[in-house]
Amino acid sequence: MVCVLDQKKRPLMPCTPKRARLLLARGRAVVHRVQPFVIRLKDRRVEDSVLQPIALKIDPGSKTTGMALARVEATEEGEVHRALFLCEVQHRGQRVHDHKVTQANARRRRRSANLRHRAPRFDNRALPQGWLPPSILSRVGNVVTWTDRLIRWSPVTRLEVERVRFDTQLLQNPEIDGVQYQHGELAGWEVRAYLLIKYEYRCAYCGKTNLPFEIDHIQPRSRGGSNRVSNLALTCHACNQAKGSQTASEFGHPKVEARAKVPLKDAAAVNASRYKLVEALRVFGLPLGIWT
Repeated sequence: MVCVLDQKKRPLMPCTPKRARLLLARGRAVVHRVQPFVIRLKDRRVEDSVLQPIALKIDPGSKTTGMALARVEATEEGEVHRALFLCEVQHRGQRVHDHKVTQANARRRRRSANLRHRAPRFDNRALPQGWLPPSILSRVGNVVTWTDRLIRWSPVTRLEVERVRFDTQLLQNPEIDGVQYQHGELAGWEVRAYLLIKYEYRCAYCGKTNLPFEIDHIQPRSRGGSNRVSNLALTCHACNQAKGSQTASEFGHPKVEARAKVPLKDAAAVNASRYKLVEALRVFGLPLGIWT
């Protein structure tokens, strides 16, 4: 699909790449944008054209968001949506998070280097209502930016967005039901006692016993690992120091990493941004359809 604009850069119905090449070859159009490819007609106005309703569909995700333009046709059996354009928006949420961590570390060093025992600033500031971290807002901003671009290049008449909601506990345990939602993995346990039983009083890496044990992150915190108990392992001091900032697999113990559950940070990111995204899309003033 090639987006088409009229003389005054207003969107017309898109055309096929073959038709766009013919219009350019005959001198009826000029290239308006290369990526994605948009042409502008020299001899056509939107008042003299017939436009069909087009819906912009959005499927939000943590790393990638899918977007599609579909022509809406009314039939006797109901509406039929014909896909015209498909694209994926790659998010940079993890890069934003890493940048903010580096920024915070640099600021923390400056404050402590210039004045010792200074009262912490981050700990006495109230967050405004509806605050979201920059990595989440980055995802929302990416979708809003591309929505604005597609509306400028094609005659979109309505928006449709999936307000995704993940049940994180159901993702871990497909058989969970009822009151089981209130009983987490550590119900009735302390973290250290739970790990001692789980690893049978042995180091998870070398298997030694009768040693002072330490708690290690299977996926290191410096590389996006969480403090969830499924990401913790029981280790001796020597293995903990030797492992450093490696993952368990990189340290030569893929079986330990296989016992850890799948991280849920992507599902959490989508859950956190779903209402913010819908709120941001209302700014365009188009009819907004929502489904879950």
